[in-house]
Amino acid sequence: MADLKDSENTIILRIAISAFIFCCGFLFNKLFIAAYIIAGYDILLKAIKNAIHGEVFDENFLMSIATIGAILIAEYPEAAMVMMLYQLGEYLQDKAIDKSKDSIESLMNLRPDYAVIDGRKINPEDVKIGDIITVNSGEKIPLDGIVEEGFASIDNSSLTGESIPTDVNIGCRVLSGGMNLNGKLKIKVTELYEESTANKIIKLIETSGSKKAKTEKFISKFAKIYTPIIVILAVIVAFLIPFFMSGQVYNPEIFRIWYHRALTFLVISCPCALVISIPLSFYAGIGGASQNGILIKGGNYLEQLSKTRTVVFDKTGTLTSGTFSVKKIESNYPDILKFAAFAESASNHPIAYAIKKEFAKDLPDITDIKELVGNGIIANFEGNIIKVGNSKFLNVEPVNEHGTIVYVSVNDIYQGYIVLSDTVKDDSENTITKLKELGINSILLTGDTKERAEYLSKKLGILNAYSELLPADKVNKLEEIINNTKKPVVFAGDGINDAPVIKRANVGIAMGGFGSDAAIEAADIVIMDDKPSKIITAINISKKTILIVKQNITFALSVKILFLILGCFGLMTMWGAVFADIGVALIAILNSLRAKNIKSY
Repeated sequence: MADLKDSENTIILRIAISAFIFCCGFLFNKLFIAAYIIAGYDILLKAIKNAIHGEVFDENFLMSIATIGAILIAEYPEAAMVMMLYQLGEYLQDKAIDKSKDSIESLMNLRPDYAVIDGRKINPEDVKIGDIITVNSGEKIPLDGIVEEGFASIDNSSLTGESIPTDVNIGCRVLSGGMNLNGKLKIKVTELYEESTANKIIKLIETSGSKKAKTEKFISKFAKIYTPIIVILAVIVAFLIPFFMSGQVYNPEIFRIWYHRALTFLVISCPCALVISIPLSFYAGIGGASQNGILIKGGNYLEQLSKTRTVVFDKTGTLTSGTFSVKKIESNYPDILKFAAFAESASNHPIAYAIKKEFAKDLPDITDIKELVGNGIIANFEGNIIKVGNSKFLNVEPVNEHGTIVYVSVNDIYQGYIVLSDTVKDDSENTITKLKELGINSILLTGDTKERAEYLSKKLGILNAYSELLPADKVNKLEEIINNTKKPVVFAGDGINDAPVIKRANVGIAMGGFGSDAAIEAADIVIMDDKPSKIITAINISKKTILIVKQNITFALSVKILFLILGCFGLMTMWGAVFADIGVALIAILNSLRAKNIKSY
């Protein structure tokens, strides 16, 4: 694709002037050369510049050598027309690609223009954690935070792909990039601009092109090998074939025919369709995913996802809502809830939030707290050693209760337990069903008890469930699954404990709405609204994108081979060759854009 620096109007003007002079050329033959130079001087300069830098065999080189060759045999009209058609085709390709990129980038138009503090508009990057910002109706939420005052409906479609607004009031968490549809909100900022949801998404979209799929890398390597081979074949067509056909005696007429065919051969062979359309297909697929609230960090993950036959799920926050509430307290000790809340005071785990919410009183500043990931917490409060965690951690007999059980001891005396309940997400069961229909196996890995893991897996229809796993155990189990599976394995999770296993998976998926920063950072794909059903959407997008890539490769190569054969037998002119080359590229580009038009299933 030509990297034209001129404005669009300049390109059109150059083509128009060149076309006018071309028409005049039929009266004054030498004007064809002027039309040629006006239309293609930049192509010639780029070919020379690239050759100096060692990039000899590109489309600029092919067009330059083909048209200069035409001039050498006095085919001036053909040289000028070929260059004009090529420039027009490149212009149309650039317009198609720019339109695609604009439509994709507009989906992520999240960057806030300003934040309002005390009636003043300031740069969002200057806002500090704890500042109170005001967001009026019709304004974009510039930073993540908690609603301190007001009620409003928020449009989060740019974040989640969901068109239904979300109602928020005091205490609700809001994400940057959402649009306030009505009402007035005062929001306490909880994240700096650099760590805000909108800025993270923008960075993900900006860097997604750097992680290329194997197909993209193959096409780049293919073009570097393909073009020199084409040039060698053109030399054979131009010189060796006429040499042997003329009986080793120079025959100008035979030489002219095959020389002309070789030039046509060069024009037809331009690999524009492949070099442009394949990366564009992946770019469009990533854009289509972002339209559905799915952020994919590179084309390589899109390609891997299309091949997967196993999806491994975390439980809490992934298949279940992760929103706990205290269902029951079983104890004769009156301070069991208080001490449990004290121990959980520094934790961000959903279970900790539920216990602290149930206690509903101010918590003291406790600094002597040690969290043992996957087991529990030890805290020292005024000389009292509080232990909160699972039955193994406290070395007590597990109770037979449905729900998540938190056991509590004070000064090594077991005081009882707290039962918390978590709800299954509305679309979890349907997600597992749809995966089965796609021939994809679902597996559950959880740190929860065997009883609760079996209950959930039976409810959702998951055949394989592994429970009571620490983070390291999850990684080991995933390693085992990967080693036993020939296809890429996907892991979906949300918590900070999931970051290592997300990182280890062939494709790691994080629930990004309320998932931990560590999990989102480690993930290859982020689902912004935490719906597991979006995994199905992501798989469908990946499969359609790869199908489009294969269609473009097959179509482009088939047409190229056909027209190269026709050119060798003199059944294709240089004018027709340009139409064929540009036409194939435009069709492949338009086909690529279909990858961004996939909606949720």
